[in-house]
Amino acid sequence: MTLDTTRRGFLKGAAAGAAVLLVGTGPKGAVAAGHSASTNLNPFVKISSDGTVTAIVKHFEKGQGPATGLTTLIAEELGLRMDQVTYAFAPSNPELYSNLFFGGFQGTGGSTAMANSFMQYRTAGAAAREMLLQAAAQAWGVDASALTLEEGVIKGAGQSAPLGDFVAAAAQLTAPEAPRLKDPSEFRLIGNPDVRRLDSAIKGNGEAKFAIDVFLPDQMIAMIARPEQRGALATAFDDAEAKSVKGYIRAAIMPNKAGVVVYAENTWAAMQARDLLDVTWDVSAAETRSSDQIEAEIRAALDAEPVYNVNKTDMAATKGAIEAAAQVVEETFYFPLLAHAPMEPLNCTIEQTAEGKIILHDGAQMPTGPHMAFAQIFQLPMEMIEIRTMLAGGSFGRRATPTADYQVEAALAFVMTDRSRPVKLVWSREDDLRSGYYRPAFGHKVRVGLDAEGQIVGWDHRIAGQSIMKGTPFEPMVVRDGIDHSSVEGAADTPYAIPAASFGLTDTAKATETLWWRAVGHTHTAYVMEVMMDMAAKAAGRDPMAFRMDYLSDGTADQQRLAQVLKLATEKAGWGNAPEGRAQGLAVHKSFGSFVAEVVEISGTPETGVRIEKVTCAVDCGIAVNPDIVKAQMEGGIGYGIGHVMRDQITLTDGAVDQYNFPDYEPLRIGDIGQIDVHVVASAEAPTGAGEPGTPPAAPALANAIAASTTGLRVSAMPMELNGVSFA
Repeated sequence: MTLDTTRRGFLKGAAAGAAVLLVGTGPKGAVAAGHSASTNLNPFVKISSDGTVTAIVKHFEKGQGPATGLTTLIAEELGLRMDQVTYAFAPSNPELYSNLFFGGFQGTGGSTAMANSFMQYRTAGAAAREMLLQAAAQAWGVDASALTLEEGVIKGAGQSAPLGDFVAAAAQLTAPEAPRLKDPSEFRLIGNPDVRRLDSAIKGNGEAKFAIDVFLPDQMIAMIARPEQRGALATAFDDAEAKSVKGYIRAAIMPNKAGVVVYAENTWAAMQARDLLDVTWDVSAAETRSSDQIEAEIRAALDAEPVYNVNKTDMAATKGAIEAAAQVVEETFYFPLLAHAPMEPLNCTIEQTAEGKIILHDGAQMPTGPHMAFAQIFQLPMEMIEIRTMLAGGSFGRRATPTADYQVEAALAFVMTDRSRPVKLVWSREDDLRSGYYRPAFGHKVRVGLDAEGQIVGWDHRIAGQSIMKGTPFEPMVVRDGIDHSSVEGAADTPYAIPAASFGLTDTAKATETLWWRAVGHTHTAYVMEVMMDMAAKAAGRDPMAFRMDYLSDGTADQQRLAQVLKLATEKAGWGNAPEGRAQGLAVHKSFGSFVAEVVEISGTPETGVRIEKVTCAVDCGIAVNPDIVKAQMEGGIGYGIGHVMRDQITLTDGAVDQYNFPDYEPLRIGDIGQIDVHVVASAEAPTGAGEPGTPPAAPALANAIAASTTGLRVSAMPMELNGVSFA
């Protein structure tokens, strides 16, 4: 598997005229084709005269699988084997490669890669197939309908030849406006569980090139001394001791005064020299609150009337229905700040060519952000900025900040040099945990009224926390009537048919930079919704699964699909028939267009030590292009969701983050979960997300299993280990 990450690489040879066929869409979205690198289209597939087929992947690869998924679509429509197609990452060009769901932004996130590209890539592959068949038909003097393209060979009417023989002629044809897409009955690759990831081998043997692997001739390493308290500014520094470090070059205050950048010949020298700097900080505008104060502010907001009535319902009527109920179930929940903590810390490399062009080498999750920022910083037109997208060792949202934070840091560090040497910015693990962006802290307060028969008659749900979107370029797209949808998603739009439900929201002051985190708001709303449904079921004397089904019976498409995965997961888990000494908990949730149910089976008790024996998952994500990858994403999402509620939190003391590295922000260990079984629902619906939807139901399913154990403990504050639960 060859990975080519440069614009020059995937269009190399295009200038040779008819030697290459490029198929994608034109500026107005219509299917288009051309044979020149200057063709104004976004090629999703490139076919060279030697028969090499390359899928041009517009979504970056951080482990979630789009490089394989999008390549599968091209290979399917072209009738190729997976080993007959290679891939390359598309260049940064939002006009040509925008995410259709991001409003003109090129980027990867929100589990949208397959959902927004499914038809684009299939159509490009189908168009290329028809053009090649037409070219062959013209050469052989036969009707194109008599020909087929299978495994790289065009044959029919007594003729046979490799597809490369017809690339030059096909490149002169006009792309069909509506090429015939294969019927699902014809699929050989889409939905095939035996199709494996294209990047596994190179990641296993070391050939894969991640952003951290970039080493340019004569490059310098830049690391930044950052303040302990958020918002502090550097005013002066003394580098007398740093000068003793072999490889140290110099240090300088960043133009924005957010830190002091250290330049060195290698990473170790940069780390050592940075630690020896004596920096003077202006803390007059810095954050000084501690975590207990932040939590108190959020809990106080929950006790007050909400600022926003999210669904514009009659809150007084909801309150009245609950007050008149036969019994009331209520709980208050608190979720702390969480770090993303990907295995590969943030980094990127900048160089300038002899022609003055700026090149950024980066695991660029949203290349449009740094592309636009660089145009301003370097005062260059967009075409003089090139972003070469590398593989990334995880992200979970961290590489996609509205401010392009670390890329801007690298640009500022580069600007302060004479630009004769490339500059590689490197964050340490400690930088990531102590100076990064975080999943915001949130609180929920819920009161549920039940009648004498155990039916819900009112649901009063208050949410308070730190908005992610407000004050960012994404605010106009996500915030409506003052309400940041990412704060309430998964609760205010629940598919459950709950009578007299009201949802209120109050924003609280941000203590840190907040950012989307794997599954964003669903990470806390799913927990609350599913734990409260369990509590209501217990109060009603009902089985938790049957109780949920009562509120998924209105016949809407979402309810039907949720009910389906709920039935499948409980059936496969043997719901209600756990072995002696074990307890089960379940949760079901819709996020990013996908429907996931999970059953967690545990042994032990919170006092003696809980062990997670098994997690059974059922997922409906529409057409599963690569079922093997969907299963892997569910497994990873489950581990991510469970691992963080078990033991993790980011806390502040006088505005400074307390956690330092993995010893005090411990990721999930492989031994923490005994077994994960994933069942993918066969579906003809359009593909939806798989990267994030496995995360939201995992934690509440675990919480509900703990509550089902002998003690009945309801965990309402995270992490669990600090709130009454020990793990074996």
